[in-house]
Amino acid sequence: MNTETTPAPKIRARAVYKTYDTASGPTAAVQDFNLDVADGEFVAIVGPSGCGKSTFLRMVAGLEGISSGSITITPGPEKDRPSNSVVFQEYAIFPWKTVIENVAFGLQMRGIPARERLEVARSWLDRVGLAKFADYYPHQISGGMKQRVSIVRALANDPEVLLMDEPLGALDAQTRVVLQEELLRIWEETRKTVLYITHSLEEAVLLGDRVVLMSAQPGRILEIYDIGLPRPRSFGTTTLPEFAEYRAMIWDKLSAEVTRAMEMQK
Repeated sequence: MNTETTPAPKIRARAVYKTYDTASGPTAAVQDFNLDVADGEFVAIVGPSGCGKSTFLRMVAGLEGISSGSITITPGPEKDRPSNSVVFQEYAIFPWKTVIENVAFGLQMRGIPARERLEVARSWLDRVGLAKFADYYPHQISGGMKQRVSIVRALANDPEVLLMDEPLGALDAQTRVVLQEELLRIWEETRKTVLYITHSLEEAVLLGDRVVLMSAQPGRILEIYDIGLPRPRSFGTTTLPEFAEYRAMIWDKLSAEVTRAMEMQK
């Protein structure tokens, strides 16, 4: 008799609705959203502007209330770890703290002793090539470096789940490619559970194990695509014929939703 049980998903969303009160009455932002994300899985979410991608991520993070339904994060065995850390598009780092103090901030809030938290922060800075900038202030480093600091600050806190809302969206094209490869390398090393919001279809296919396609508002899941591209991946993966096939397949449905979203704004 087989007594094995399927492990619970790391993130489970069931019948999630988010409704806002507006001058013209209640407006649904997210509608009947159901999603399981496995432990160690990298899931990217794409959809037209205003479809509720970021709203869903903020609900997972506990930054937005849920109108109805449920979202749960299955805790791991280490009870002192935070359930999630969030990386936003904006460089959400403290301008009055040095780079290393920013990276160590989450550990400080958890009461980790100064020596230990600075060692952890320095090791993360070394992994992303920022060790020599440890004592710089945010105004002394580039935008790409600031976003690297935001990402490793989230990772240094060792969260159960990493929630990323357009983390590379404000960067120039070259810096974005560099940090995409940085993210791929870090994920290969840590195998964190990642929920990743992006407007870039190429980025979603490059990074994700699965790509979730959302409809125009109200946001609901139209399709979920398993991305079978081999890992480890790099920017070179984007030149594979299979990459182009995945991109074209998803764009076929996404383009119709983008058009529909634009029509709704007229």
